[in-house]
Amino acid sequence: MMVGTRTILVVDDTVTNLDILVELLKDYDVIEAAGGVEALEIVAEEEIDLILLDIMMPVMDGYAVCRKLKEIEESKDIPIIFITARSDEDAIEKAYDAGGVDYVTKPFKPKELLARVKIQLEHQEMIEKLEFLASHDPMTGIYNRRKFFELANRKFAESSKDLYVAMMDIDRFKKINDTYGHPTGDRVIKAVTRVVSENIDEGSVFGRLGGEEFAVVCRHSSRDNVVERLELIREKIEQLETRSAGGELIRCTISEGVAKADETTGNLDELLQRADEMLYKAKGSGRNKAIFRI
Repeated sequence: MMVGTRTILVVDDTVTNLDILVELLKDYDVIEAAGGVEALEIVAEEEIDLILLDIMMPVMDGYAVCRKLKEIEESKDIPIIFITARSDEDAIEKAYDAGGVDYVTKPFKPKELLARVKIQLEHQEMIEKLEFLASHDPMTGIYNRRKFFELANRKFAESSKDLYVAMMDIDRFKKINDTYGHPTGDRVIKAVTRVVSENIDEGSVFGRLGGEEFAVVCRHSSRDNVVERLELIREKIEQLETRSAGGELIRCTISEGVAKADETTGNLDELLQRADEMLYKAKGSGRNKAIFRI
């Protein structure tokens, strides 16, 4: 693990303690906060990997800060190590009950503090890797079917206004597999997903639903912009050149079916079904095109 890539927030109302922590953690990217309110503001703006949090602070003590962070979706999984001059069982139990993962006592023992920080960061990194493996397609690195539906349903639940779904399928993909073999087919799939990933808007949900079939859920205020973006993707894939294991040049195309949510759309599955119907029409009317549901 490259420690310099990890950001640690240290929260203490005593300047001396902050100075000591900054020096001890000099191999990390350290952000200081002089109190609980400031800490909450920083967490809302920065990507924080670990928090060292003093318990005894004015206005808002460490327990209250920890509980607040655990209530917020974006910060609930940040590991929190409490720092305290107290070592009685009640104080420690309260720290764990609030959501802390560990504690260190003052005055700081440098080796102990660094060891506890390292353990929590390594644990967090392992969790992140496992979560990535559980939510991403192992071959392409984009969302797998389960994670796609989780995020897409969340997007629909937030609001169906200006929500679009595009279903995509690589044309005549079976022929590519049969002619050049599955390793080459995998290479084509990875090249296609790379083009799509590089040309969709930030905030879009892009996933592999199975085989050579993909879906994108995005929010746009303009139908024309959606059509323009999908046409750009189609054209780039049409120009894409992939080599087989034997060096043969392979070209491919995709078909796209697009639908927009409206007042009759009850759920995401209905929207996907409409887009899938348009994809079927695109495949049946010559392929290498996008058909938008009117």
